[in-house]
Amino acid sequence: MALRIETDHSRFREIVRGRIRKDLRRFMSRGELLGRQGRNIVSIPLPQIDVPHFTFAPQQSTGVGQGPGEPGTALGPPAPGDGPGAAGDQPAEHPLEVEVTLGELAEILGEELELPRIKPKGDKAIRAPRDRYTGISRTGPESLRHFKRSYRAALKRQIASGVYDPNSPRVVPLREDRRYRTWKPVEIPETSAVILYMMDVSGSMGDEQKEIVRIEAFWIDAWLRAHYKGIERRFIVHDAEAHEVDEEAFYRTRESGGTVISSAYRMAHSLIRRSFPPESWNIYLFHFSDGDNWSQGDTEECVEILRRDLLPSANLFGYGQVESPYGTGQFFGDLQDAFASDERVALSAVAGRDAILDSIRTLLGKGR
Repeated sequence: MALRIETDHSRFREIVRGRIRKDLRRFMSRGELLGRQGRNIVSIPLPQIDVPHFTFAPQQSTGVGQGPGEPGTALGPPAPGDGPGAAGDQPAEHPLEVEVTLGELAEILGEELELPRIKPKGDKAIRAPRDRYTGISRTGPESLRHFKRSYRAALKRQIASGVYDPNSPRVVPLREDRRYRTWKPVEIPETSAVILYMMDVSGSMGDEQKEIVRIEAFWIDAWLRAHYKGIERRFIVHDAEAHEVDEEAFYRTRESGGTVISSAYRMAHSLIRRSFPPESWNIYLFHFSDGDNWSQGDTEECVEILRRDLLPSANLFGYGQVESPYGTGQFFGDLQDAFASDERVALSAVAGRDAILDSIRTLLGKGR
């Protein structure tokens, strides 16, 4: 039977999950879920939920329970702003911060958006060496001693030697009775994935647009990590030229040049060919831009690179067009015309932070 505190803890976790699910759109638009991240855990502030606790009235106070009182008299210390503003000794109310694993976040996201489960490509698997316990030996470290096998060997020895007494069934294993688990390295298929993020960092992509990309990329990561043992991430920024950068530079780089989108697609193809062979990796490509390319000729080249080089290697190519006061948005329509019926392509228009949830549903909703 579960302890009462374990039952209460489970109920509290369900309350937390329900609160996150209810306010998911607000959390995502404000980036509150990105407050403090560890390797596998995210700390989330929930202002609507306080830590369960007992509240006691302050000493030397009067009112209900300690003397005359009137209906509507407030219990506890005065509300903020009701006093003269002098320093006090009472603690303030603080929002509760709860820790949620990335797996739980991915589950909440999938339930809320009704996302289909991803099925990794069957031939996109690498074989990783793993130790598998497959046998029993008479020698080995004590940490690998097999209790049942050792007991069985001792029992057989005592029965065979005639010292076993059914009326006093004591079995004492000797050194010769000890048995140990043994292992051997085996090749186990392990699916892995790489996510290539590409972003337009020309002058028309401001800090607000980059913050939208950052929030959306966080949720894309969470969902894909729930389906793969290993995730590699690479980042490419481009204006008129493309550069591979680290994550911090990806979100903070500020340029003012023109926009040649094909430079990013060529670099992505080069990176895949050099480091992520399609026969060993599930490949996801995500490009974010305001849709303003320098010429129709370069857009046609982008379409050709996608069709010839990138899409045959990729599980999914997602294009998110972030609205900007300076971008024309033409690139979205061009991709729509070229790949309207291609299941490997997902196109999303992100008008602002409130549209992030719908954008993620569009990009990940194909289950590829």
